[in-house]
Amino acid sequence: MWDDDSLKNQKVFTSISEALQNSDSVFRLDLSKQKLTEIPAQVFQLKNLRELKANKNKISSIPEAIANLKLLQSLSLENNKLKAIPPQIGELKNLKYLILNRNLIETIPPEIGKLFNLEDLELWDNEISVIADDIRFCSSLKVLELRGILFSDEQQRHIHDILPYTKVYFSPSCNCKN
Repeated sequence: MWDDDSLKNQKVFTSISEALQNSDSVFRLDLSKQKLTEIPAQVFQLKNLRELKANKNKISSIPEAIANLKLLQSLSLENNKLKAIPPQIGELKNLKYLILNRNLIETIPPEIGKLFNLEDLELWDNEISVIADDIRFCSSLKVLELRGILFSDEQQRHIHDILPYTKVYFSPSCNCKN
């Protein structure tokens, strides 16, 4: 796994066609603001990819093929139309940053608990009603961002209880039913 500084020093490719011409040396790919409705299938051929961004598109799902990106350390799909996180996310053992703010995600799969290297999980402004207890196995998790999601006091306490060493950000609790 690369440290953050080493990764930040790598070239950022912004075109899938350019990336495919250099596939072995593509470590960072940013497909943000390209009006994509899906993650292009060719992305999953980039076996050395460490960072994938596709923010501010119209992507409605993360394909199962995401599991092919074994070296991925950062996945950012903010401001899309995602409704779910696939169970295959648990295959990304090197993932440190998972940024899925401003989507329509309703549930977190139990496989999230397989992400032992995950440090930052950002889910603010989604439709989540329950956080899978398996998240407690994310032993490196430092930040869990849940603002803009209505959780009751009881739900917030429960999340704090299963993640005692994680900084969890909530909006004020609601008097909603569990």
